[in-house]
Amino acid sequence: MIVLWGLTGDGPFDAVRAALERRHAEVALVDQRLLLETRVELAVDPDLHAVAIVRGRRVELDAARAVYWRTHDLRRLPAVVAAASDDAARAGLAVEEALVVWLEMSAACVVNRPSNMASNGSKPYQMELVRQHGFDVPRTLITTDPDTARRFWTDSGAAIYKSLSGVRSVVTRLGDAHIERLGDVVWCPTQFQKYVPGRDHRVHVVGDDVFASEVICEADDYRYAGRHGTPPTLRACTLPDDVAERCVTLSRALSLPLAGIDLRRAPDGRWFCFEVNPSPGFTYYEAHTGQPIADAIARYLMAACLQSV
Repeated sequence: MIVLWGLTGDGPFDAVRAALERRHAEVALVDQRLLLETRVELAVDPDLHAVAIVRGRRVELDAARAVYWRTHDLRRLPAVVAAASDDAARAGLAVEEALVVWLEMSAACVVNRPSNMASNGSKPYQMELVRQHGFDVPRTLITTDPDTARRFWTDSGAAIYKSLSGVRSVVTRLGDAHIERLGDVVWCPTQFQKYVPGRDHRVHVVGDDVFASEVICEADDYRYAGRHGTPPTLRACTLPDDVAERCVTLSRALSLPLAGIDLRRAPDGRWFCFEVNPSPGFTYYEAHTGQPIADAIARYLMAACLQSV
């Protein structure tokens, strides 16, 4: 059995579910939308035993041989927002914590196990892991000192700033409008990087499969280019063999069977890596390129079930 835990209506989650259903896989759904109508029972005596009860329907989590999960911030879930109470939030958090404990302890193949996703919570830490696996990384500064930030910007010629954490932020190139705002870094450690020109690529790794998309866009952050009337053009591409191999090796080293890797090919031919996303929103790229990423995830989960029999 394959357990799916996530938010129905979320593109990647629904795509994986549909791909599994097309293959007539045995699937059990734990819908995050029903969080406040869900209970989880865990016992360790000494083996792990777990059951999720969703609106009275039992999901025997012990029977899971593979799991795909993709959840969202519970504070934004319709059920929690509608309840508008601290009790509802606490109840939802208790259910989520129990399921995360199960994901960590389960013998099932988990895509991806929470502890293995944690490297994305600190971009500097993850960048060091990336560097160790053969990719170039931009020159980086993390500081709360405005003068140090200003010198880094001057020395770099061009620089960007972005979030330190795994929370999505808009990558922005520093310009004249930021000169006075540099003083704000005293309130929060801020990450600056030397701007790297070149062509962006998003690479999705699913097990040993590699799906690469070339992104044609002049914006500093192509994900938000549409806001300015210049949406990017995406097309499927083939990476050089050594770069594709490095992507697979990096994903394995991070114990991420599914990963979204952000690369940029510089004019001098070097490949820079900016991030490894452990829960990628792959349907955006799939829709533009036609790459069968959801099908690859479904095949990976089903193969894991067979291997565990």
